[in-house]
Amino acid sequence: MGTMAGVVGSRARPLRTRAESLRDAWRSFGTAAKIGWQTESNWTDPLLFFIYSVAKPLAAVAILLVMLAVVSGGNPDPGFRAFVVVGSAMWGLVLGGMAGLAWSLLDDRERYRMLKYLYLSPNALLVLLLGRGAARLAIAVMGALITLGVGVAFLGVGFDLGRVDWLLLVPSLALGFVSIVALGIVLAAICMQTRQESWSYPDAVAGAMFLVVGAVFPLAVLPQAVQVAGLMVPLTWWLEGVRQALVPGSLSSIGGTGSVWAQLTGTIVPGSGAILLGLLVTTVVTTLGALAAYRWSEHRAKERGLLDQTTGS
Repeated sequence: MGTMAGVVGSRARPLRTRAESLRDAWRSFGTAAKIGWQTESNWTDPLLFFIYSVAKPLAAVAILLVMLAVVSGGNPDPGFRAFVVVGSAMWGLVLGGMAGLAWSLLDDRERYRMLKYLYLSPNALLVLLLGRGAARLAIAVMGALITLGVGVAFLGVGFDLGRVDWLLLVPSLALGFVSIVALGIVLAAICMQTRQESWSYPDAVAGAMFLVVGAVFPLAVLPQAVQVAGLMVPLTWWLEGVRQALVPGSLSSIGGTGSVWAQLTGTIVPGSGAILLGLLVTTVVTTLGALAAYRWSEHRAKERGLLDQTTGS
């Protein structure tokens, strides 16, 4: 009996250890998220912080709509107006989640000189970075919701809660958040290796993706090679899923007459199943690639002393 109990205990111990590791990781994530929120918001009073957080996305969508009105002669198509508002609101999540995670790493390395100490702590560095990035993502979610609300209330965006395709919206949002975080991990891995002008890389990458994922105009207006590249990015499918879920039958950012999608599939626009499949496949590939890139980058940074090296940028 004693031997049997010892065997059972030896088998149960790894399970308890894994459970404790998960609890520790979650506790570390929560602490890092709290620190990230305090770092982002403690420089001013709550009202000014709120105004600052929503002014940028609202200004961006206002600029785009003014440009649209000028191009269309003052009578922009309501469907395209909704296309721009939803795309601009969702793109704020990309900047907050993707670029925000990389900026968190740069903050700890360049501004606070704490990255080497975080790496030596008992917690996994990636978990801490995800927690820090979660604060910026939460601010971006707030800005996106307000942008959508302003679009519905003041910009004539047609929105009917009863027509929302929840079966498309919920998995699209879930997979979209995973893909945004995965791309943020890739950016953090890149910034861990760079020595100069690292702060500009997140904006540069986000700006390049803004062009190819159909954020404010359909992919069909781009050259075919660029359209193919856009179809391989999960953000393209995420934006399409959110748009079609919130405003069913709205303008497609992937399909359309003359698009690569129409040429490859023989259909004008992708259906809900095709959108979710495309989003799932690209998200899985991106996430696996992101984890591999981060492990390689962290190992190389440790071997070459990049974790405790600052660039002065």
